[in-house]
Amino acid sequence: MGHDSPGGPPVHYRCVGVGAGPANLSLASLLHGDPDVSNLFFDRKESFDWHDGQQISGTSLQVSLFKDLVSLADPTNPFSFLAYLHDQGRVYHFLNAQFSSLPRQEFRNYLAWACQRNQNLVFGEDVREIEFDSVFRVRTSRRTVTADNVVVGVGSHPFLPSQAQASLGSTSFHVSEFLDKARNLGDKRVVVVGGGQSGAEAFLDLISRSGTELPRRVCWISRRRNYFPMDDSPFTNDFYMPCHSDYFYGLPPEVRREFNERHVLSSDGISEGTLRSIYQKLYVHRFVNDLPDIVGLYPHREVTAVNRGIADTLVVTARHNDHPREIEQHEADVVIWATGFKPAPMDFLAPLANRLELEDGEPRVDQDFAVRWDGPPSRNIFVQNATRQQRGLADPNLSLNAWRSQRIADRLRGVRSNDQLASFIEWSSKTAVKHPWPAA
Repeated sequence: MGHDSPGGPPVHYRCVGVGAGPANLSLASLLHGDPDVSNLFFDRKESFDWHDGQQISGTSLQVSLFKDLVSLADPTNPFSFLAYLHDQGRVYHFLNAQFSSLPRQEFRNYLAWACQRNQNLVFGEDVREIEFDSVFRVRTSRRTVTADNVVVGVGSHPFLPSQAQASLGSTSFHVSEFLDKARNLGDKRVVVVGGGQSGAEAFLDLISRSGTELPRRVCWISRRRNYFPMDDSPFTNDFYMPCHSDYFYGLPPEVRREFNERHVLSSDGISEGTLRSIYQKLYVHRFVNDLPDIVGLYPHREVTAVNRGIADTLVVTARHNDHPREIEQHEADVVIWATGFKPAPMDFLAPLANRLELEDGEPRVDQDFAVRWDGPPSRNIFVQNATRQQRGLADPNLSLNAWRSQRIADRLRGVRSNDQLASFIEWSSKTAVKHPWPAA
């Protein structure tokens, strides 16, 4: 398949993707080898990476290994995790290792392997602008191509609250830079801000260091009332089935928002194994190593400011949410912000911005993740990982990655694959009239 045409008209594709993270990589894998859906996916990064700055030793995936790029949509696909293991010659070794959860670095290596096997992925090429004139005209940093459909999967970028902005630098940084910047912290005071899995992993790594690498003190501040586990129980996991995503999509917006707030720990809690390891480290430090002051746990606090102190130190000011008039201050040499991620901007869609519908600040999508806009029905802009308010907590999660890509692939092919059997739970009322949200 030609990827360029110097001196001639732009090469035309049935589908062009922007971004090559797990979401679009899943779609590219499902479309690979299909002569009826020519496709090309661009990514601005020079080479594939997946949270490379957070690949802390010992961390593991929080979802099943079956929730790979393709298996839950097409278990025979050659881009499955099992195919990766077989190709690398280590299927039996993996089975004998008996991992209770998949090492995150291994999953990252699997994703990189899938990239290397797919010639329709192009790295080091930035999509600058997308226009429309009967077809989409995609202008990159190197060329222009045209497409009948565009799939946006640019993922997320680090979120830093306003309180962090004034202090950012080599000693105050987002957890996504942990491996590069959380070095040489022996005998230093470190504050970790954020009570989710990323904060827990950073905190555990810091308190697990030994000898001259062990910090003098590590404080962990969270807005949550406690360090809560992820709810990974069977019926809660039914929230991460296709049938619930479709049910959620049909709810009124205010009901969706309340649901996401109430059940956030089903996706953003801390794995029990990580919590257990942290608690055991605390026990050893206090009762075995006689280091009672090496850690400080401060849940239910809101960081209100971070200011420069004496001799390049930082002062973290926090308010206790049960006692809002009481202010605490923590002196630190380093502050690590484990404050999550937000959908990355889609500035390249600026020429089309006034033609796209929005809902709760998101591109408003139909049941197949195509943005509602004023263009022809045969020309679609699909979005991945950008509709949490419309599709629920599973949208940025790996759980429905392959299913969502299958929905998009089916739309491109003009078919509809059979869904797996629905949940045991009856989500909808059998007598209620179906609400018309969103409008057809």
